[in-house]
Amino acid sequence: MAKVSVDTLSTSDKYLKIVIFSDRTWDSLVLPKPKHVNSELYDIDWVTTDHNAHRNFDITTLPDTIVLPLIEDSTDFSMPRQGFVFSKYGWRHGRAHTGCDIPLNIGDPVYSTFEGKVRYTGYCGGYGNLIVVRHPNGLETYYGHLSKILVRENETVDVGEVIGLGGSTGRSTGPHLHFETRYKGFPFDPETIVNWKDSTLRCDTLVLPRNKLNSTSRYSSSSSSATTVETGEGTYHVIRQGDTLSALARRYGTSVSKICSLNNNLTPNTVLQLGRKVRVK
Repeated sequence: MAKVSVDTLSTSDKYLKIVIFSDRTWDSLVLPKPKHVNSELYDIDWVTTDHNAHRNFDITTLPDTIVLPLIEDSTDFSMPRQGFVFSKYGWRHGRAHTGCDIPLNIGDPVYSTFEGKVRYTGYCGGYGNLIVVRHPNGLETYYGHLSKILVRENETVDVGEVIGLGGSTGRSTGPHLHFETRYKGFPFDPETIVNWKDSTLRCDTLVLPRNKLNSTSRYSSSSSSATTVETGEGTYHVIRQGDTLSALARRYGTSVSKICSLNNNLTPNTVLQLGRKVRVK
């Protein structure tokens, strides 16, 4: 007579379960771990103190078309939360809305969309309680307005793992999940890859034109329109329409050569990309 499992017990190791059978015997069940835990992408620009690890990344160094493998089969993807999008990616109330908003109740589980590694957790301005997960292809997903964070920085998470609980923290008018997809710190429309209506992934490989990356709102989760940003490292200027290196040098009392020396991949002939943050002092 075949044994029938009647219960499964968790252990301190989330990948090890104890299975109890009807004849009072038991056995261990080892669950598969994420396949890409040693990816070198978890070493490049790995910052756990800032939601955006790529603040000084020059978008012009990216190819015109970005190609990223997403999944090998359907088990490699999970909806972060079932539901409909009630506020889409794009401009909203005069400022960029860099993700999709999905309704939920406070305390509802929120799931990791792909396997990956937690890069950032914490309270972050308008995001409220925020989790950022980096995935093996370099893509990062953001989960905002959470009532509770259930994971820690540097923790490996599997696809579909519960990483937080829904809430209404930060700049929020009611309980919902703010979900973002970003590459090199630049947000793009999550509906490029997620079909919310059918709860499916639209493609197994992302083919994304560089101009679909939002370069105007990557530096802050606030709605501030200030062009000067002070940090412990120095003074930065966020490039706006009409800015030139000579104009920045005059404004900040410095020289073009000095500004170039403070910034990687910046020369006097560089075309300044809107939204780029340039160190000026």
